[in-house]
Amino acid sequence: MTQKPLSVLIALLFVFSGCGMFESVVKSTFPYTTSLTIPASSEPGKQYTAINMATSYDQNFTKDGNNANHIGEVMVVSAKLRSIDPAGFNIGNLEYVKFYMSKHDGSDEILVASRTDITKGVGNSMVLDIDNSNFLDQLVRQPDVRIRMVYKLRNTVETDVTLKLLLGLSAYPKD
Repeated sequence: MTQKPLSVLIALLFVFSGCGMFESVVKSTFPYTTSLTIPASSEPGKQYTAINMATSYDQNFTKDGNNANHIGEVMVVSAKLRSIDPAGFNIGNLEYVKFYMSKHDGSDEILVASRTDITKGVGNSMVLDIDNSNFLDQLVRQPDVRIRMVYKLRNTVETDVTLKLLLGLSAYPKD
């Protein structure tokens, strides 16, 4: 009895997986995430850059790492930064932070989130200001997306710090 509804559900997923509505829901549900490291050797008052590749859970369901051919008008709708190692790192040790998304080789870079007014006692998690003035359609069609973080420290850090960025996206079906 339970195999029939499960079989129907699986069949419907295969049918709708090629349509834009399904792909837009999936792309809007799973955020892009990446971990970026601030080395202990970073000095306060100087601008630095950290780079890493971002992934989204929905990339696991496709052969080439992406299934975004039927969506458009992709933009950032939320961005959050949190400390993961050490978990209690105060993000207020940063003066500012900016995040750029690009293709794996760094081309077509777009500012997606930033915070220029970080308060000293913000804690280990912070919501970022998003920049949704550009569509990310071409970038999310790439099998790999690169995130570049530009930051300036307010205080010295005694150990390497790993921060996790979560970018929530919104996507619409293509016409």
